[in-house]
Amino acid sequence: MRKVFRNLKSLEEVKDLIMRYERDERREKISIWDAFGRILAEDIVSGVDVPGFDRVMLDGYAVRAEDTFWADEDNPVELKVIGVASAGHPFPGEVGEREAVEVATGAPMPRGANSVVKEEFTVRKGDSILVMRAVAPGENVQGAGSDVRVGETVAYRGTRLSAREIGILAAVGIREVEVLSKPRVGIFSTGDELAQPGEPLEYGKIYDVNSSSLMASVLEDGGEPKFLGILPDDYEAIRDSLKREIEKFDIILISGSTSVGAGDVMYRVLEELGPPGVIVHGIAMHPGKPTVIAEARGKLVIGLPGYPTSCLTVYREIVSPLIRKWSGKPLETGKEVIGRAAERIIGERGRRDLLPVHVVKDEEYLVFPVPTGSEAISTLSRADGYVEMEELEEIIEEGEVVRVKLFTDRIADISMIGSHCIGLELIMSEMRRRGYLIKSVFVGSSGGFKAIARGEADLAGVHAFDPETMEYNLPFMRKFSIEDKAILIRGYRRIQGLIVARGNPKGIKGIRDILERRDIVMMNRNKGSGTRILLDYLLKEEAERMGIDISEAIKNIRGYWNEAKSHNAVAIAIKNGIADVGIGIKTVARLYNLDFIPIAEENYDFLIRRSSMRKGAVEEFLRILREFRSKLNELDGIEASDDIGLPISP
Repeated sequence: MRKVFRNLKSLEEVKDLIMRYERDERREKISIWDAFGRILAEDIVSGVDVPGFDRVMLDGYAVRAEDTFWADEDNPVELKVIGVASAGHPFPGEVGEREAVEVATGAPMPRGANSVVKEEFTVRKGDSILVMRAVAPGENVQGAGSDVRVGETVAYRGTRLSAREIGILAAVGIREVEVLSKPRVGIFSTGDELAQPGEPLEYGKIYDVNSSSLMASVLEDGGEPKFLGILPDDYEAIRDSLKREIEKFDIILISGSTSVGAGDVMYRVLEELGPPGVIVHGIAMHPGKPTVIAEARGKLVIGLPGYPTSCLTVYREIVSPLIRKWSGKPLETGKEVIGRAAERIIGERGRRDLLPVHVVKDEEYLVFPVPTGSEAISTLSRADGYVEMEELEEIIEEGEVVRVKLFTDRIADISMIGSHCIGLELIMSEMRRRGYLIKSVFVGSSGGFKAIARGEADLAGVHAFDPETMEYNLPFMRKFSIEDKAILIRGYRRIQGLIVARGNPKGIKGIRDILERRDIVMMNRNKGSGTRILLDYLLKEEAERMGIDISEAIKNIRGYWNEAKSHNAVAIAIKNGIADVGIGIKTVARLYNLDFIPIAEENYDFLIRRSSMRKGAVEEFLRILREFRSKLNELDGIEASDDIGLPISP
């Protein structure tokens, strides 16, 4: 009996129907060497800092920056060389006043030193060097934890592992990861006229194209295909084969035998395999009208048209999204986007440059150069793609239209640039769980204000203290002239304090100890950070109480010019014995099992560009921020009040 197509379903109806189906999630643990292209089944949190110590970036001499402040070619500074450090071989001593240690690229920074002078800016004289150029604190040094911090989520559940992610996993010491097992897809072809490629082709036969095309398509979509053979146009042969194989797979694809011809029996077999049996017999589209879809034993069986073009068209439209959903891969997008340079991008004349960029969705794609250097493994993870500059091209001017070749299948839904916080990690993790792709770059509060001003970020976590007004964050909106560009949203309060070694072996009690005692070495924060501004204010306030001049007092603080770029880096220095005390937040002190002396509370708020407030990802961020108030309060050192997530009036 023939069956005609009387109730064709629209393509949208079929897509909606298909995408409701789920499969049993299976997981497996594999080596990262075998993990390329696989989908993570768990968040990966770094248990180490990268680098785990302050690392020398080039060959030269480790020095105290303050010893070189007035050095130039006419008035060189002479320093005594007291030892050597190389990669894997730290210098065991401490660099004192007017001393230096010869260092090679990758060596740990010696205790007491805070900068590296390039070798070419020095002249060796026996056991001394002449320094011909001044260096600033932190110059030519990659700070501990500046790339990846302990407790930072470096890869998220649902991430498709590329060479970039696998490199980051290796950098933090991960050898094995848990991934989603690939959806198992059984593939049949049907037709008496078919022969497998490689066989002699008899008269009236054609080679089977669909099975090979479907195998490749399933692999591309993240599935695990298995070719089950060519079935004849025979009712019993098709029925028996399907009954035998259906339990082994998540979905079965069959090409051919789906039209209304006398020899096409697929719909009758699938009806018998139910209940419910056939749920779609015909789609209102061309090509692809004779598609048949059935459910049997809780599994989907999809009969695709026999013509190769029709077969692949239907696969791409209705099967591919389902396989990608099950495998955790995003829907396919173009591999290039056309955007506009949001600021000048500089290359190097004389070579073809592939410059990493990050792309922000706005009314158009805004393209920004990635600021980090080649020393950071995270550079590639932060880039969405690259722009190509020809040999004779040197500059892409701001506003110029550029073509971005993408590393990723999808541009981030939200760009977050600013200060890092464990509480923010909690919120971002939930956003990713809900399907949002986030670009996060942690450059401190000042960097966040600048990124918002440039239009590079949708959102920035900030905690900048203004000593003149005794306010957090609002004064900096005026300073960066962004009152009309951004809205400040109430976040939560964090406890700032002095981080010291476990057991507080130096008996440090407060800020006064830093000013008075010469047996204490501190680790400071970088200029422009909210924590540095707070510390300088507290030092000045304490100096006034003591009746001493702050500028003179700073000269006596050991380590004042040692600058760390994160709370984590401060904790690392104390954990490793490089410093005795530093200022940071309580949550980080607890993370490193260090002691903590509270000294102040600060506001950690969120700065959001007004033009980004309409973005779905930003709206979701604010919803989660309010929903997670109780979870944030569970974090040691964080307190969220009832007005969390609300705008702060200037």
